Amino acid sequence: MISRLTLAGLAVLIACTPAENDNAVSSAEYLPRDSRVFRIAFGSCNKHDLPQPLWEPIIRMKPDLWIWLGDIIYADTEDMEVMKQKYNALKTSRNYQRLLQTCPVIGVWDDHDFGENNSGQSYPMKKESQRLLLDFLDEPSDSPRRRQEGVYTGYEYVFHGHRIKIILPDERYFRDRPGAESDILGEAQWRWLESEIQNDSAEITFFGSSTQVLPDDQWSEMWNDYPKSRQRLLQLLKQYQKPGWIILSGDRHWGEISVMNDGPCGYPLYEITSSGMTHHKSWLAATFMRNHNRYRCGEVYRDLNYGMIDIYFNKTPVEIHAQIRDTGNRIQREVRIALTDLKAK
Repeated sequence: MISRLTLAGLAVLIACTPAENDNAVSSAEYLPRDSRVFRIAFGSCNKHDLPQPLWEPIIRMKPDLWIWLGDIIYADTEDMEVMKQKYNALKTSRNYQRLLQTCPVIGVWDDHDFGENNSGQSYPMKKESQRLLLDFLDEPSDSPRRRQEGVYTGYEYVFHGHRIKIILPDERYFRDRPGAESDILGEAQWRWLESEIQNDSAEITFFGSSTQVLPDDQWSEMWNDYPKSRQRLLQLLKQYQKPGWIILSGDRHWGEISVMNDGPCGYPLYEITSSGMTHHKSWLAATFMRNHNRYRCGEVYRDLNYGMIDIYFNKTPVEIHAQIRDTGNRIQREVRIALTDLKAK
């Protein structure tokens, strides 16, 4: 299933660098944006009852699209009225209403908005929880997401003749308990995902994962808790060798950029992780927990953050700027990628 939208209306070489001056505000927030630059903002880990200082800087950047990558709210309940009230509190807030007036909003859940910490297929209210998420996202009544089990979906955007694809898997509805032979997606979703990859004709594809894909040596939830599933995903990418793939992820309560230089597609595979929007791991917790990542590019950013992707279709070759931005709209981490480098050699 793919939603095809036409957008008209975006700011992107290969380097992983932190912001040079933590006190400098990016000029992108003040300069007019070329109409051929497509801007995606994304984030995760958002408690509706905590201060939410990121909406103002996000709205100021005028994204063309916002992507939720999970933990939109922290429900952690089997009481659907409680979950509904939390969604409503966020949705009716002034700044979130301003976001909805700024750009389309799409997304997927993680554990806390699914209904229970670290939960999966055994969560008893998953059907009811799915309906509330889709209501929050204003999913049309005739959407396939309303009829299927799980909230996985794909979108294709046509922007000045260029195709951009967003793939959002559901990593909760069918999730087994972690283990060497356990599965994270379920067979129906695997068939869907393979079809999405096989038929992908977009120039750039973003795989929006609620948990991290590339790291395989960290503490906390990640795809490598399901090594067979992680390998299956990487094998699909290797099998179909599609150009222009980038992973976006959340969950970690910090921001970081990862790159697998010997990626399965035959080119460097990047993952941009943004988390959290209202709370983050303390320095003490982050220091003493296992936080290694052999694919990490630079250092983690431990404060509140959101992610931003600018695709410069007005440049030859096309460039992608992927950033982690803070509450002051400063660029804290950045990678610049030439689209020509996201092709098998």
